[in-house]
Amino acid sequence: MHYYRYSNAEVSCWYKYLLFSYNIVFWLAGVAFLAAGLWAWSEKGVLSDLTKVTGLHGLDPVVLVLVVGIVMFTLGFAGCVGALRENICLLKFFCGAIVFIFLLELAVVVLAFLFQDWVRDRVKEFFENNIKSYRDDIDLQNLIDLLQKMNHCCGAQGPDDWDFNIYFNCSSESKSREKCGVPFSCCIPDPAQKVVNTQCGYDVRKKSKSQWDDQIFVKGCILALEAWLPRNIYIVAGVFIAISLLQIFGIFLARTLISDIEAIKAGCAF
Repeated sequence: MHYYRYSNAEVSCWYKYLLFSYNIVFWLAGVAFLAAGLWAWSEKGVLSDLTKVTGLHGLDPVVLVLVVGIVMFTLGFAGCVGALRENICLLKFFCGAIVFIFLLELAVVVLAFLFQDWVRDRVKEFFENNIKSYRDDIDLQNLIDLLQKMNHCCGAQGPDDWDFNIYFNCSSESKSREKCGVPFSCCIPDPAQKVVNTQCGYDVRKKSKSQWDDQIFVKGCILALEAWLPRNIYIVAGVFIAISLLQIFGIFLARTLISDIEAIKAGCAF
C-alpha cells in the first residue's frame, strides 16, 4: 500500500468546517420545523387519518412548515455529511439545490413585478379559497385571524367576501348563528375591553354599510397588503438581500470545497 503527500493540494479545513457549521444550523432548524409540524398534525389527528389533509380545500399551514422542514433537513444533512466526508456527490447536490432555490426566488420576484395583475388575481383566488375553509382547520383559522388583525383588514377585497364561507353566508337557508357576520378578527378592537369579544362580528353585515365603519375593518386584506409593501419596501429588500447573501455564501463554500477535493483527486491520478 502506498501513501502520498501533496504539499500544494489539500482540503482547506477552514472551508470544510465553515460549511459544516453553516449546514448544521440548517439541519437543526429543519429538525425543529419537522418536529413542530408533526406535533401539530398529531394534535389534529392527521397522522392517524391522512384524508383530513386532502379534505381541506384551503391551505393547511402545517403542510408549509413540513415542506420547509424537509427541504432544510435534507440540504443541511447533505451539506454536513458532504463536508465532513468530503463527498463530492453530496456537495454537488447541496450546491445545485441552493442554486436552484436562489434562481427560483429571483424568477418569482421578477415575474411578480412584471405580471402584477395576474399575481393579484391569484392572491385573491387563494384568499377566497381559504375563506371557504376557515372553520375546517384551526391552524388556517388562526392564520387568517392573525393576518386580519395585524393588517386591520377583512376578507380578500372586503367584508362581503365572507359570503364564500357557509357559516358566514347571508343566505336565507343558512341556520348558522354566524350568518351574515364576520370573524372577530375583523372587528375594530375596543381599548377598554381586556377580554376579546369573539361574538363582536355577529349580524354586522345585516346592517347598512354606512354603519360598518364603527364596528369592523372595511378594507380588504389584498389592498392592505398592497399598501403595506411600499411602506416597508426597505425591510423586505433587506430580508431578501440577507437571504440571498447567505445562499451565495453557502454556494461559495461548497464550490471551493469541491474544487479542493477535485484538485487532490487529479493529483492522485498522476
